[in-house]
Amino acid sequence: MNSLKLIFSKGVYFGPALVFATLNVIYGTWAIYIPRIKANLGIDEGQLGLAIFYMALGTLSMILLAPKVIIRFGVGRVTAFGVFLFLMSFLIPFSANSYFLLCLGMYVVGVFSGLTDVAMNALVSEIEKRDLVHIMSANHGFFSLGGFLGAGIGGLFLPADLVPLNHLMIVIIILFILNLLFVKNYFQTVSLKLDTVPFKIEHCKPLIVLAIIAFFIMASEGAIVDWSALYLKNISLAKASWIGLGFTVFSASMAFGRFLGDGISIKYGSKVLMQVGLFLSMIGFICVLLVQPLIAVFGFGLVGLGLSVIIPELFRLGGKTPRIDSSISISFISGIGFFGFLVGPVLLGFLAEISSLKLSFLSLLLFILISFFAALTLKRK
Repeated sequence: MNSLKLIFSKGVYFGPALVFATLNVIYGTWAIYIPRIKANLGIDEGQLGLAIFYMALGTLSMILLAPKVIIRFGVGRVTAFGVFLFLMSFLIPFSANSYFLLCLGMYVVGVFSGLTDVAMNALVSEIEKRDLVHIMSANHGFFSLGGFLGAGIGGLFLPADLVPLNHLMIVIIILFILNLLFVKNYFQTVSLKLDTVPFKIEHCKPLIVLAIIAFFIMASEGAIVDWSALYLKNISLAKASWIGLGFTVFSASMAFGRFLGDGISIKYGSKVLMQVGLFLSMIGFICVLLVQPLIAVFGFGLVGLGLSVIIPELFRLGGKTPRIDSSISISFISGIGFFGFLVGPVLLGFLAEISSLKLSFLSLLLFILISFFAALTLKRK
C-alpha cells in the first residue's frame, strides 16, 4: 500500500492516477445507459455490437499513431489534452439521434481513448524512471476503481429516470474540474531519452514475449467481461442473484491486487510477481471449471487477483526497454494486448457454439498456461 500513500502525497503522482480513474468512470457511466440508448435508437444487439466495434477500430487506429504524437508534443501534454478530449467525445454517442451518429461517436471515443491510454501509461512509466518509484500497478487500480464508481454509484441514480445526457454532463463537469486542478503537475513531463536511439523495428524484439503475454491476458479479461455471467447461468446453474457475482468479484479482487502490486514488485521483482499471479489465475480457472457456483465465484476472484498485476508489470517492463521510447514500447504491447481483448470473446463464442462454454473456459486456462511458460523465459533483471 506504500504506492497508494505516495500517490496521495503529491499532485505529480495523483494527477496521472486521476486520469486512469477518469477513463473508467466514463466507461462505467456508459455501461449503465447502454440499454436505454439502444432502446431510444431502436437498434438490435447486432447493430449495437457493430457500433462498439467502431470504438475498438478507433482505439486500434490511434494506438498505431500515438507514439508519434507523444514524441512530438510530450507525454504530459498529450495525456492532458487526451483526457479532456476523451471526456468531450462521449457527448456524441450520448446525444446521437441516429445510428450513424452513434457509430461515428463510438469511433471518435475510441480514437481519444486509445491516445489517452497509451499516453497515461507512458507518463507513469516516465515518472517511475525519473523519480525511481513504483506506482504503475496502483494507477491501474485507480482504473478499476473508476469503473466501480461510474457503474456502481451511477447505477443508484437509474431509478430517478435521469436523461442519460444530463447524467453524463454532470459527471463530465466534475471530472473536468478535478483534472484541471491536477493537470499542471504533469503537463510538462517529457520522455527521458537517456539511451534512446532512432527507432528500428528490430528494437521491438525484446517486447515480443511481453506482447504475447499481453495478448493472452487481455483476451482472458475480455472473455470474462462478456461471458462470466452466462457461464454461471448456463454451466454452473447459479441462481439469478448470483449471475453477475462472478464479474463483480473478479473486478473487486483485481482492484485490490493492483493496489498491492507495486510493493510486491519492489520486493520480489516483476518476473516473480507475474509468475505468482499467473499461477493463482490457473488455480482460479480450475475452480471455475469445477462448475459448482460457490467454487466458481471464488475462482473468478482468484483469477482477478492473479491477473491484476500482469498488465501493469508488462507496461513497467516495456517502458524500461533499452533503446526504445516508452511510448513506442507501451503502444506495441497495448496494441497486441487490445487485439487479444477483441478476439478473446469472439473465440469463446465460437468454441461455445461448436461445443460448450466449458470448453471455452478450458481454453482460457490454456491461455494462462502459455503465458506462465512465456514469463519463465524473461530475464530476472
